[in-house]
Amino acid sequence: MKHLVTILAASVSLLASGASAETLAITGGTVVVGDGSAPMEGATVILRDDKVVAAGRNITIPANARRIDATGKWVTPGIFAGFSRVGLIEVGAVSQTNDANASGSVFSAALDVQYAVNPFASPISVSRAAGVTRAVVSPSTSSNIFGGFGAIIDLGQDSRPITRARAFQFVELGETGHRRAGGSRTAAHILFRAMLNEARNHASNPARFDSDLMKASDARALLPVLNGSTRLLVHVESANDILKVLDLRKDFPALKLVLVGASEGWRVAEEIAAARVPVLASALNDLPAQFEQLAATQSNIGRMKRAGVQVAIGMINDRDAHQLRYSMQYAGNLVALNKVPRASGLSWDEAFAAISSGPAEIMGMGARLGSLRAGRQGDVVIWTGDPLELTTQVDKVFIDGVEQSLSNRQERLRERYRNPAPGALPKAYDR
Repeated sequence: MKHLVTILAASVSLLASGASAETLAITGGTVVVGDGSAPMEGATVILRDDKVVAAGRNITIPANARRIDATGKWVTPGIFAGFSRVGLIEVGAVSQTNDANASGSVFSAALDVQYAVNPFASPISVSRAAGVTRAVVSPSTSSNIFGGFGAIIDLGQDSRPITRARAFQFVELGETGHRRAGGSRTAAHILFRAMLNEARNHASNPARFDSDLMKASDARALLPVLNGSTRLLVHVESANDILKVLDLRKDFPALKLVLVGASEGWRVAEEIAAARVPVLASALNDLPAQFEQLAATQSNIGRMKRAGVQVAIGMINDRDAHQLRYSMQYAGNLVALNKVPRASGLSWDEAFAAISSGPAEIMGMGARLGSLRAGRQGDVVIWTGDPLELTTQVDKVFIDGVEQSLSNRQERLRERYRNPAPGALPKAYDR
């Protein structure tokens, strides 16, 4: 009898929670699923609680749904920033507000950004107001080629931003990595191999681990990289360096590599595609700031895409802690690039996927994030028009089905000083 009462009580509880869960219907807008399919005019998106239930035309709207009329507007999944340091840096030149690296630490691979991401940092709310709902957040490096564990976060206005902790390990193997390792590519690659081999030694006999190269904590942190259970994001720009990174699989076949930056990726696109290594690429590098970017071109992403590379947009070393809104501009520019003779861009559908489902899939989160397919998290943005046009504004943002505030420090400062007339107190005292 006790068991029957328990089952009945649980059933009543489930019914009650179902009755209280909000169902939301966003109707009449141009809906973009975000998976590379074409926009659908006059379509509907249904959210229930924190999930997408359906998106498309001719969808039956539940009777209890709260309706939002999006006629004349666009409805898309939230923007997924493919690479960033958002939440780690408030003011880059002020060390107290910069947690991107740990220059004085004895640790490297064991460092973990989940303890540093600040959901109250100004760039979080600014990016949210621009339509960015999720982001890959990576450490940078300081005295070692390994920067530590990165995370995937949401940009919601709550105090728990981490979607997936320890989502990947970050390593520098471009020019910056060469400097970290001692000044040459030879040093960087021998250090990379030596650290992974030390991690392997630690796994075989942790009690007797003794290394001058790394701490035991760093060795343990590299074990999931060695066995392929954790992605390894590798910053590399030149074609030659990209090929050397692909060759690492010969010695460490389980590595789950993701290239970041890859300004010269187009030169070796067939090799990248054959290796089935995805790329989070800088979108519009065409003026080489460094020798490793001499062959940079705005056609890079388009050419890699045509060669069969799985590629999405990332923003490494491109104001990636503050200006995630550039993602939409970059995607739009890649569409416009198709009008330039002999250039190679992306279609509109491909470009939007490169800032939504593309990064999510590359980071192993495509079944949960990045699109409006049924069962995905309810990250939805309503825009006043085409989201890849610069004049378009964000109307509403939902993260996990919860409508978010679009207020942020920049907007409040603008309103504070919009009216120059003096008040009883200086403007700085306004709340």
